[in-house]
Amino acid sequence: MKKNMGRLIRYILIIHKLSGHKKYVSAEALISYLNLQMDLRGYEVGISQRTLQRDIKEIADMFDVEIKNYRGYGYYIADRIEETDIRYQELLLNFDLLTSMNQVSQSVGYIIPEHHRPKGIESIPAIINAIKEHRITEFDYILVRKGDKIISKRVKPHFLKESLGLWYLLALDEHDALKAYGIDRMRNIHVTDTTFKRDDSINPDDLFKHSYGIWDDPSIPIEDIELSYSPLDGKFVKTTPLHSSQKILADNDDEFRISLRLRITNDFVMALLSRSASLTVIRPLSLLKRINEIYRNALKRNEL
Repeated sequence: MKKNMGRLIRYILIIHKLSGHKKYVSAEALISYLNLQMDLRGYEVGISQRTLQRDIKEIADMFDVEIKNYRGYGYYIADRIEETDIRYQELLLNFDLLTSMNQVSQSVGYIIPEHHRPKGIESIPAIINAIKEHRITEFDYILVRKGDKIISKRVKPHFLKESLGLWYLLALDEHDALKAYGIDRMRNIHVTDTTFKRDDSINPDDLFKHSYGIWDDPSIPIEDIELSYSPLDGKFVKTTPLHSSQKILADNDDEFRISLRLRITNDFVMALLSRSASLTVIRPLSLLKRINEIYRNALKRNEL
């Protein structure tokens, strides 16, 4: 498992380095960077030019990131997009935290992990391999909302998504409908030898464009939302936006006001409640009524 994880981290490190301010990075500089970073993470060093070439090919297959070599200048990412650069920086951080927590003996004095560490993360390398090689995957899945009922699934894995500290497999089910499966609820994972044709028409950037978290129900309308917070809470909402559509309308000594455009799902409402002490819902009225009802029911349950 450590070998597989090390290879994945190496891929992310290559993308991370080539996503920096310098457009071109020489082979020597890239290999030196990889050896240093892998050594810092407790992995074997000694990466060669041949290994680098193989990694670049694997990156193209796994992440659909094309890396080219401009003779005399060095390697660079073709068709770079700033939002994608940020995504890979976050992915590198996630893998660093993941491997650090796995290497308990080396990191116990430096990292304080959550007590409720998510289950199933040890399956991530196998799932990524299934996605990359287009292999049908079977597993037992726990339906939490149905009394922990267990059902058997046979799916075509397409993407991995991290949301709110948890990992999800996005896969086409038996009816070729795209579904999200929480990795923490997957058991007895088996990557079969049967391959499938990947649906390249699925654009991962569009899947959750109008949703908060992992839940995206097309039957829920996309709405314009306006919220107001205290200046103090506004500092946190400003540094950690609720959604990519977030725009600042006011930022002064009286209030911090934002607008958003997305589907109002349960996940989004729960996110609003986490900082509700100073929250004022300006619009839509339906969201204000929903928050109000939650407050009223909570007061009834917690009357003194």
